[in-house]
Amino acid sequence: MSVLSAFGKNIRNLFRDQQPEADGYRAPGPSYSGGVRPDRTYLRGSNERSIIASVLMRISIDVADLAFRHVMLDKKGRYTDDIDSALNRCLTFEPNLDQGPRAFRQDIALTMMDTNEACIVPVDIIRRNGEVVDIVTMRVGRVIEWQPQHVKVSVFNPESMRREDVWMPKTRVAIPDNPLYTVMNGPNSTLNRLIRKLNLLDVVDEQSSSGKLDLIIQLPYTVRGDVKREQVNNRRDELEAQLQGSKYGVAWADASEKITQLNRPVENNLLSQIEFLTDLLYSQMGLTKGVMDGSADEKEMLNYFNRTVKPFAESIVEAMVRTFVGLDAWQRGERIRYYRDPFTLVPIGQMADIADKFTRNEILTANEMRGFMGIEPHDDPKADELLNSNINPTGMELAGDGSVVPKPASPASPVSSPEADRAAASAGFDEIDKAITEVFDSLEVSK
Repeated sequence: MSVLSAFGKNIRNLFRDQQPEADGYRAPGPSYSGGVRPDRTYLRGSNERSIIASVLMRISIDVADLAFRHVMLDKKGRYTDDIDSALNRCLTFEPNLDQGPRAFRQDIALTMMDTNEACIVPVDIIRRNGEVVDIVTMRVGRVIEWQPQHVKVSVFNPESMRREDVWMPKTRVAIPDNPLYTVMNGPNSTLNRLIRKLNLLDVVDEQSSSGKLDLIIQLPYTVRGDVKREQVNNRRDELEAQLQGSKYGVAWADASEKITQLNRPVENNLLSQIEFLTDLLYSQMGLTKGVMDGSADEKEMLNYFNRTVKPFAESIVEAMVRTFVGLDAWQRGERIRYYRDPFTLVPIGQMADIADKFTRNEILTANEMRGFMGIEPHDDPKADELLNSNINPTGMELAGDGSVVPKPASPASPVSSPEADRAAASAGFDEIDKAITEVFDSLEVSK
């Protein structure tokens, strides 16, 4: 019996049982068959054809590792809960039909670094009383023209399957700016200088690998007249024909001819300049070779996050809060915050010590720590409580079998009052006086 037969008539095969009318499909509209997604973000030619693309991609991937959420804060600015809104679903589940939240975040960061700013455009919105109250879908565009109150944005239209230019009010779109503009996008920035040097190096490499032999032929006679020059040209053409027509590239020369081969082009310092500019760019952007090749330690990665990734994340969050949250909701405590996994760079050998400190100091519960480690939560109710497992709770004691049981109640002490205390003290003194009198009477002292 087939596994699919257990579901009976509810099974639908994609290729055999297509029913466009029943499934709500339409006839095919505009399409794109270029072999790649038409909504994909492409770098400028100067960035895409150099090693700079790997630097931009590394930063955009690290920015995409952060989780952006629409949250509510209390009066003291502390996180209380996520807001159940369409905007939060865009940030955490599906920004649009073609992208997930991680690809959307990476698209924002990559566009910021490539063109100095990105434009987050709300595509489908919810209106009430003429005002935008929520955002259902959004896409990343590029600003191509500026006006005092509006911007012209190139954004992908899923209906036409191509990018279109639309005018949008600045109050409707979020435009995060590149915080490293002077280093990356300025006219004479370090990045642009490095790109120009790399282009020059590419030209030199093409010239050196173009198939030329770079030979100098010294003939046994002077070349001063037109006849001699014609003979020299004929001899050069003959030597080229021999090399080209030979199976192994072998040619003959007269014993009186001297041939000198140039092993490399004229010496230049392009490579040293590129190495200097690369180190300078890394230092200005907070990058290191360890970050790029994955050998950086925890302190190095923390410095990279604070100097490079964090400015991009804050620029994105601030732009989205100003535009998508608004002043009224901001005053009520609504925010868009970014969060990162604090245990990403922690070695497994230190995880046990960190888990003990967080649970012992009642910062995280046991189930929350298990969630960070990818372990399913435990059913014990104590695993969801903030308590120190190394200390018995108040009113509890350790039994003989090692279990924690309630401590038995101590007998109630009598209630005392000031009058009763004075009466007890007076009775005590009377007893002392009586004992002293009996002692003296027993001594039979004569007068």
